[in-house]
Formats: sequence, C-alpha cells, structure tokens
Amino acid sequence: MNSPTSKEQIRQATLSAGEGLGVRLPGEEGRKVRLAILLSGRGSNMLSLVRSTQTGVLKDLAEVAVVFSNKPDAPGLDRAAAHGCPVAALPSQGRKRETFDAEAAELLKQYQPDLVVLAGYMRILSPAFIQPFAGRILNIHPADTHQHQGLHAYEWAFDNKLSETKITVHLVDEGLDTGPILAQQPVDLRGADTLAEVERRGLAVEHELYAETLKRLIMDYKL
Repeated sequence: MNSPTSKEQIRQATLSAGEGLGVRLPGEEGRKVRLAILLSGRGSNMLSLVRSTQTGVLKDLAEVAVVFSNKPDAPGLDRAAAHGCPVAALPSQGRKRETFDAEAAELLKQYQPDLVVLAGYMRILSPAFIQPFAGRILNIHPADTHQHQGLHAYEWAFDNKLSETKITVHLVDEGLDTGPILAQQPVDLRGADTLAEVERRGLAVEHELYAETLKRLIMDYKL
C-alpha cells in the first residue's frame, strides 16, 4: 500500500497550485484564517473540521466564519450551531444555478472568508461562485480524481471490489473534480465486505486528511 502523502509532497502541490490560482492567506500577527464550510447533509466532515479549529490541529491557525448550506433543513446546520458556529442557508431548489451561485457568493462575502471549504456540498459550482473565490475553494473527494469524478465514489470502489481507494483534497476549478490535487491518502479496503465498511474506513481518512491538509496549506501560504 502507498504511504500517506508527506508534508513536503503537500507543500510542493500547494505551491504549484497556488502559483496558478493565486492562493494567498492573511499573515497578520494573531489573525486566524477564516473558513466558510459548505454542506448539504449531515456534515460529518464539517464537524471534524470544527473540532479541529476548536481543540485540534487548526486551533491556532483557523476559525469557522460560517457554516452554509443550500438546504435550510440540513442536519449539519444544527450540529454546527450546537458547536457555536455561525450558520446560514439559502435554498437552491428550483433555482437556476448561476443565479443561485451568485447570491450564495454574495451572502458568503459578508462573512469575509479566506477559504471556502466544501464538506459534502452536493452542487456543481458555476463560474458565478468560483470566480469570486478563485484559488481559495477546497474540496475533498473520496476517490482518486484521475480515476473517478462526481458522486457515488464509495459505491464505485465497492462495486469494483477495489483493494484500495484514495481520498483526495483538491482546489476547485470550473470542471468536475478536475482542480489541482493538494493531498491524497490511500484507504485499505481489504476485507471490507459491505458498503458501510468501505464508507467507515474512508470517512476516518477524510476527517484526518482534510484538517491536516488545511493546516499545511495555511502554514505555507501565510504571508
């Protein structure tokens, strides 16, 4: 099995990606990087990141500016509020993508995020959203983005009886899971004989890798 992505590999990936996409983070003394976390469902990755900013590897580096959802009834919003995070929602159902994304971007700007972190945000972003935050949007994808893009990545791994899959953290561009890769970590699926077990193993890696990648990105790009 491949070894986890090293700090130097992540650093080189972020430097390479940042040169083209303009990743720049605030460097004021004592100023934490502000995260806008976007979700559409229960928010397990969101909750892991919130805990990382409160008591974990991001404690001295980042704070949650807002947790946002395109579904006002998303369970993740209540979970975020219970942890003291500001929350906001804007319903996307029945809305044209460009119109909704433009409104969502304007709403998020009010919270002055430095990074937009997708955590189970089940929408394909249009240029109306991406352009205002270009080079500052991250996503986590439960597969190697060179092998599988889009939804149902754990089902794909299970159905194809893979002995290993990868979790990928990448910057978001205007394609579907095509942005520059910041970090990858393998997930051993040997002996995982149910989809639930595949998901359990994958999520454990997701929760660790996302926070660690954010930590390294912030440390490398503080001006």
